[in-house]
Amino acid sequence: MDFMKKHNISVLLAEEEIQKRVAEMGAEITKRFKGEAVYLVCILKGSVFFTTELAKQIKLPMEIDFMTVSSYGAATVSSGVINIKQDLSGSIEGKNVIVVEDIIDSGHTLSRLLALFKSRNPKTLTVCTLLDKPDRRVVKDVKVDYTGFVIPDKFVIGYGLDWDQRYRNLPYIGVVEE
Repeated sequence: MDFMKKHNISVLLAEEEIQKRVAEMGAEITKRFKGEAVYLVCILKGSVFFTTELAKQIKLPMEIDFMTVSSYGAATVSSGVINIKQDLSGSIEGKNVIVVEDIIDSGHTLSRLLALFKSRNPKTLTVCTLLDKPDRRVVKDVKVDYTGFVIPDKFVIGYGLDWDQRYRNLPYIGVVEE
């Protein structure tokens, strides 16, 4: 990859490490919701890799839906207002909703998204994220039920995370070193 030649990327989380943790998270969710169905909400685009791998590890009836939201627009700092670019295709009323995120940092977008989902009357509402950057958290009341890995405040790519819509297909989580 030409990107690899231009930038130094160090592996933060290897593919095998990610697969192991995703399997553990799937087992935790299966145990918690035993005998019930779950409704996974994949927040596009970054969460698609994680959501598909997690879904394979959850041994319950499920529906998967997709939502595209933004709170950044053209800026590099969240505005705190979410812009729904693609809403869910079905109702979540009375369902066990699991919001699946690739990474949580400030918490602005997730906080507003959870408020929106609560207004739609799900039976339960939980959050599952592959990566958590608590050092960047601004919204302190965001509760994350399932966390894959807590990571330092570094710019990461791979496994669905991008740099200008590229490099999502790396099978690991890498840190870009300038």
